[in-house]
Amino acid sequence: MIILKSPREIERMRKPCRMVAEILMLLKERVKPGVTTVDLDRFAEQEANRRNAKPAFKGYHNYPAALCCSVNEQVVHGIPNTKPLVEGDIVSLDFGILFDDYYGDAAVTLPVGKISSQAESLLSVTEQSLYKGIEKAVVGMRLFDISHAVQNHVERLGYSVVRDFVGHGIGKNLHEEPQIPNYGAPGKGVKLKPGMVLAIEPMINQGDYCVKVLDDDWTVVTADGCLSAHFEHTVAITENGPDILTQL
Repeated sequence: MIILKSPREIERMRKPCRMVAEILMLLKERVKPGVTTVDLDRFAEQEANRRNAKPAFKGYHNYPAALCCSVNEQVVHGIPNTKPLVEGDIVSLDFGILFDDYYGDAAVTLPVGKISSQAESLLSVTEQSLYKGIEKAVVGMRLFDISHAVQNHVERLGYSVVRDFVGHGIGKNLHEEPQIPNYGAPGKGVKLKPGMVLAIEPMINQGDYCVKVLDDDWTVVTADGCLSAHFEHTVAITENGPDILTQL
């Protein structure tokens, strides 16, 4: 069942979503060669605590950290560790917060120092695809119009869309209906209505779309070892168009 939010509920969601955006912005300043993903995780949790908010992911289905940190060929759900980041890496940071009974969720993929032109292109195209999807988050459109916009943008530029993991509704629960694939035929799926709040999150691979889960039962990697990028916003569908709650 899709839970529609009232304008008042969307206003309440704005606070945790803004906190997520602020903390990701602060993390961006800290991503550099020599830093570990454990350092980033501790910082994110401290910043959440400082705002009297709870990190959404820590303990969720026993996930052990506050921040998902996925490096290079890692797609999503990478567990922070003590291995220093090195020049040329890319790192996806996925972060969520619970505050005043509502969740916010967003992700960015960041360069570590100077990265290759191929990695730069992957990051750029993946972020563009997020906004292509958001453009379709309009009352009266269909859910898969969002999915198709993402897929069409990345595939025509030679990249592939991860199919095993999807975006989701969000509100008083971190994951709500509907699931939002990043691929599909336009004009399909539920009709978009005011009050839907969606976490739209393209996961895009440089090579093939196939992925596998490592032995830690969390970290998802590309099957072919190619790079992957991930961007996400929490977006409210309103009569006035998409309202990106996790954008500063």
